[in-house]
Amino acid sequence: MKHRLFAFVCVAVACLTAGAAAPTDTLTQGPVLTLDDCLRIALSDNPTVKVADMEVERMDYSRIETLSQLLPQISFSGSYNRMLAKQVMYMNMDLGDFGFGGAGSEGDEGGEAQQSRAGKSGGDGGIKVGLDNSYQVGFSASMPLVAPQLWAALKLSDTQILQAVEQSRASRLDLVNQIKSAYYALQLAEDSRRVIQESYDMAALTHDIYTKKFAAGAASEFEVLRTSVAMKNIEPQMIQADIAIKQARLQLLILMGLDTNVEFNTAGTLSQYESTMYGDVLQMTNPDYSGNSQLKLFDIQDLQARQALKVQRASVWPTISAMANYNWTSMSNGSPFKNFRWNPYSVVGLTLNVPLFTGGSRYSKIRQAEVQVGEMALQRENLDRSISMQVDLSVENINMNVKQIASASESVGQATRAHDIMEKSFAIGAASYLDLRDSELALTQSRLAYYQAIYNYLVARSNLELLLGTAPLEY
Repeated sequence: MKHRLFAFVCVAVACLTAGAAAPTDTLTQGPVLTLDDCLRIALSDNPTVKVADMEVERMDYSRIETLSQLLPQISFSGSYNRMLAKQVMYMNMDLGDFGFGGAGSEGDEGGEAQQSRAGKSGGDGGIKVGLDNSYQVGFSASMPLVAPQLWAALKLSDTQILQAVEQSRASRLDLVNQIKSAYYALQLAEDSRRVIQESYDMAALTHDIYTKKFAAGAASEFEVLRTSVAMKNIEPQMIQADIAIKQARLQLLILMGLDTNVEFNTAGTLSQYESTMYGDVLQMTNPDYSGNSQLKLFDIQDLQARQALKVQRASVWPTISAMANYNWTSMSNGSPFKNFRWNPYSVVGLTLNVPLFTGGSRYSKIRQAEVQVGEMALQRENLDRSISMQVDLSVENINMNVKQIASASESVGQATRAHDIMEKSFAIGAASYLDLRDSELALTQSRLAYYQAIYNYLVARSNLELLLGTAPLEY
């Protein structure tokens, strides 16, 4: 009775001491960020989202580039030519009145004299033509009037913008899923750290009791060593839990696009989601996955393939374009910096281009586009079946996680009750240390399994939101 009374007093004093002492806290000194706060920061600062938005802007400029081909194209040009050797011109006619004979006719009596005089000009009866300097400057303009292929390409550019917008939405959906998973992982690591800390505190309390009993001669050294080993065995788990918290926090910071030295705390624990999960499960009956980003992107790609087919078919149609030129020319001998004589001239006209034969290349391109459209139809059907299967499996996985949470929650309640009974029995000497330690381990394992089940449910629900395309993007 003396030993039991002494043990009861030690337990009571130790419990009061443990209640007065502050537990070990692994939280940082930063602000508290909720899941909504993390999503809001990530959707505004994450580099992936910014790149996706810039890609939409790039596609918009690409469309403007295609549209500009329908507008007049105006350019200015200038050229200068220096004559090194003048061109010689021969004419088969009689130029006797101008001092020249025929072009070397054998029957011409004055042929030799005429050739002698012509030699001064052409050397062999030819006439050198041209001036030393020639200049040309002016404006030229052209504009397509009838361009079926260009019109079809413009519609294709509009579809490319839609594709970039949907890709931006897909990147946001994926980012929301990653943020949620990382936030839940951080909460799981923190909750696990608290559970392990409580187990360590209980082991330390028991070791302190046996140490005092050993000092009073009421316990053996073996019991002191056994409680010390039990306490030391928990320390590596605490270190691993601290590492897991640090890794989860760094991953979340990277996803949010923040520096890794930013300090913050999560809001609440995983157990707060248990009250809302049953209502979410009821809303998951026959979910609509028409908003799936992969399906939407594939539909846009199918539309692009059909429009590309129209572009190839439009290549066989004639095109008409208008052109206009306004130029100034000048020609002179001697120095290129004087004796300018500028003369303007202008031209307007229409150009008709009718494609007739290109060796069968256009026909081959059209057939390739038709085959691609057929492939897209088959791939779309296969993708629809695959996503439908993934959604069904995800819903089934969520239902199983809900059952696991209910079972784990009941297990925690029973383990807590069993530990309380064993703790009171140990205080009055009705239970051994091994019995107390077994109840502590059972309670710790049940709590860890409970938090793990909630984490699995939350991750599965986030994955389902990604499949359905219903993740919140209003941030």
